[in-house]
Amino acid sequence: MDAMPEGDTVWLTAHRLHAALAGRVLTRFDLRVPRFATADLTGRAVLDVTPRGKHLLTRFEGGLTLHSHLRMDGSWRVYDTGARWDGGPAHQIRAILGNAERTAVGYRLPVVELLRTADEEQAVGHLGPDLLGPDWDPAKAVANLLADPARPLGEALLDQRNLAGIGNVYKSELAFLARVTPWLPVGELPAGIPERLVATAQRLLEANKQRFDRRTMTSGRNPSQKLYVYGREGRPCPRCGTPVRKADQGDGSRERPTYWCPRCQTGPAA
Repeated sequence: MDAMPEGDTVWLTAHRLHAALAGRVLTRFDLRVPRFATADLTGRAVLDVTPRGKHLLTRFEGGLTLHSHLRMDGSWRVYDTGARWDGGPAHQIRAILGNAERTAVGYRLPVVELLRTADEEQAVGHLGPDLLGPDWDPAKAVANLLADPARPLGEALLDQRNLAGIGNVYKSELAFLARVTPWLPVGELPAGIPERLVATAQRLLEANKQRFDRRTMTSGRNPSQKLYVYGREGRPCPRCGTPVRKADQGDGSRERPTYWCPRCQTGPAA
């Protein structure tokens, strides 16, 4: 799949990890990354698992935190202790956290680091307001988006320093709902649209945070159509019938597939 995990996916992952691990003593702790391969926290209790944008913070007694990030391909799976693991081959496992009842296994995690809980801001302090967090501040998110007026909307939405939690799916869907292309400079958005975009983003992530693979952006009138444009290249726009288009959009660090309607979304295109 060409979409990265979004903030709602990470929130639900944290929720499931917290339910499996929090308040229980570790009977197994294994980090399969060279820097932390010798670390051993068995015998310590897990205090909580907290999402921060697309980052996961697993806190242990003794003032330590495991920071992980899913990026494009990573995942955490939870199993009954002793059950067979089916998340991928063993060489893809990067972390194992287990207690007497449940075991969490991290597959293909590109970021796995152990740090002092007091130093968590070194890992997540750069993030903007978290769409699903207690620090959510819509006014600050809008100000961050508009700080660089020439920047294309899609790139601004994906920049986690502006607001944390939006990924490729939400980027395309939000631009469609705002009737502008993801390439429109944010400074050219019509009055009121930035505020509406931010409010819609928070509402949709909140609505989808417990749905996992059943994420829905549409009104629900057609149960089979859960997304307006994302992944629908060549299919009719649900608003005007024009075939949806797809092109890469990126800031030079990574190109991301982007979907839009060339007719009812105004602004420049790829």
